[in-house]
Amino acid sequence: MAPVKISIIGAGSAVFSMRLVNDLCKTSGLAGSLVSLMDIDEKRLNAVHNLATRYVKELGADLRFEKTTQLEVSLRDADFVINTAMVGGHSYLEKARRIGEKHGYYRGIDTQELNMVSDYYTLSNFNQLKFFVDLAKLMENICPNAWLLQTANPVFEGTNLIKRCSDIKVVGFCHGHYGVHEIVEALGLDIKRVDWQVVGFNHAIWLNRFSYDGENGYDLIDKWIEENSKDWKPKTPFDLQLSPAAIDMYRFYGLMPIGDTVRNSTWKYNYDLQLKKKWYGEPWGGADSEIGWQWYQERLKMITEAIDYLSSNNALKLLSLESYLKFLPKGSVPEELKEEIKIFTSKDALSGEQHIPFIDAVVNNNAQRFVINIPNKGYLSQIPDGVVVEVPALVNKSGWHVEKIDPPLNEKVVKMYLIPRMLRMEWALEAIMNGDKEILVEILLRDVRTQSYEQAVEVIEEILSLPENEPMRNHYSKKKRL
Repeated sequence: MAPVKISIIGAGSAVFSMRLVNDLCKTSGLAGSLVSLMDIDEKRLNAVHNLATRYVKELGADLRFEKTTQLEVSLRDADFVINTAMVGGHSYLEKARRIGEKHGYYRGIDTQELNMVSDYYTLSNFNQLKFFVDLAKLMENICPNAWLLQTANPVFEGTNLIKRCSDIKVVGFCHGHYGVHEIVEALGLDIKRVDWQVVGFNHAIWLNRFSYDGENGYDLIDKWIEENSKDWKPKTPFDLQLSPAAIDMYRFYGLMPIGDTVRNSTWKYNYDLQLKKKWYGEPWGGADSEIGWQWYQERLKMITEAIDYLSSNNALKLLSLESYLKFLPKGSVPEELKEEIKIFTSKDALSGEQHIPFIDAVVNNNAQRFVINIPNKGYLSQIPDGVVVEVPALVNKSGWHVEKIDPPLNEKVVKMYLIPRMLRMEWALEAIMNGDKEILVEILLRDVRTQSYEQAVEVIEEILSLPENEPMRNHYSKKKRL
């Protein structure tokens, strides 16, 4: 047993924070650890602290908590820092999106080819990216030996930016690789008999290896496509792993896109709502359409209201499913929310997030397999060293040990998808690291939606003029370096 201090930045994101608390409670090797909950929203922070302390008490777990609105306080003596903060929240993202749409950019300027995810902003999200760097530099001074577990989006740009501005130990996390499990379930296979690898960049990973009992698993995928794909219907806007878009990408690239990669493709699937519905399914057209994202926002509101209810009613037992369900009108609780609740009401179920098992592996030498975002060091021979790649690795006390990538990604995936995606990351970082506004304009000039230079300039200027973007405005007007 090795107690540590874990700082959760942006802890007001209640569901994610409670997933981490759930996993900590059920990881005996980390008993006695201190969890520092940090958020600038005191109301949300208090709600999460209330739920976390009650949950630990009900489970009889050995965890201690502190709460603070001060970043420096949370970082003091931290061994691991989990950054889940979204500067400005979804309200800023929607404000920037509306400005983009006003100027003719469907779904906003940060909806870019090969990067369509609705909270993965790389052009207008200066405050978020700057916070990543500021956090890493604070860690250098306050807890230089701590690990930074980068979780907040954009993970690809964010981890690369942090590595270029700081020497702190950083690893990026996502759960997109669970798309493999969705395929396995749809095919009716036993996951224990599947040998699989995924590799690429965050939100840009591909199923390079897939076998079942030693046989080619892609043959089973082909059979499912032939016999069952015509009957596919999405259960939620995020249920896209076997959508027409995913299958079409597979046919073009020769490998299956996994997880959010399905959402991040070319304009072929994304010009407008009707096209999104064709490729991502009725009635939403995927998670990133105006309908799909509204669905997501409504679910967030529902969860926030439930969290407020639970945190203000201390008599409710958090380990009782009925405590959650009685709050909402009968029949109104979505199935996916019920599945989430089952994790918390179980005595031993983990959330599926990789953060706490990763900490356990490093601290207690409890070696486990993860899919993580780390700087390339020959793992993908077709990608320059130093660029952060998402790869499977065994993690233990001595760090990560990346699996041999076998077979390697094919040339079409590398040249038509990964390299263009990498260049978009490089463009965004070149702009932000050098305060070069003209690069932002130039990126938009290469966007299929741009009709004129003036259009690109005007949308950038209006986003810069937002009151909350004063730091961004100063950074780009003075051509500052990060």
